[in-house]
Amino acid sequence: MTQLRATEGLADRVYRELLALIIQGDLQEGDRLSTEQAIADQFKTSRPTVREALSRLRADGIIASRQGAGTFVTRRPDPDLPRFMPLESLSDVRRCIEFRIVIEGGAAALAAEMADEADLALIQRELARLQAAVNNQVLGVEEDYDFHIAIARASKNQFFVSVIASIQQHVTFGMDLLRNFSLSKSPERLLSVQAEHVAVVDAIVQHDSAAAEAAMRRHLQNTRSRMFGS
Repeated sequence: MTQLRATEGLADRVYRELLALIIQGDLQEGDRLSTEQAIADQFKTSRPTVREALSRLRADGIIASRQGAGTFVTRRPDPDLPRFMPLESLSDVRRCIEFRIVIEGGAAALAAEMADEADLALIQRELARLQAAVNNQVLGVEEDYDFHIAIARASKNQFFVSVIASIQQHVTFGMDLLRNFSLSKSPERLLSVQAEHVAVVDAIVQHDSAAAEAAMRRHLQNTRSRMFGS
């Protein structure tokens, strides 16, 4: 077990340092990475360790292999990201958002079908709290989470609520990151996020299930793109 943890630690280091090279622009989109052996020599480690690090970058959509041509950089996350999060957290944040795209898209679709007047009133109150946070240029992480959980409750399916609540720490970490990140860019970034929230609510109020699901998925896909690129 000790040897396994040591190997995982080396893979983490190679992953983090390669990702840093990509974020800093030393490796640009379209650039071909060195061979596994050359990377292993560079970091004074083994090829299996390099292979694990590359596998993680590939799963993150940062690099891709082309048969017979090598491995290339396909996406460069925003260079300001390291100011707000440790690079080793990048994978977890991305995977949480991708999980939420599936789960919360379904919750919004069902909410559009099932929401009663009390549910709609609560969702609109949470939307108003979020708007106040935007107006005051404060983060509004609690308001953001309460908005999303209110939609889950409106689905009348407790499993949506339970699943989102069970990953609350991961969800709010991502929200805190995104909202800090957006404020650091420009206040208009949060206005764009808020417009996406409004689109979700409009579809739910109109009891348009397909539009609600599409609006929620679009919001979370845009969240992913704002941090990690398209």
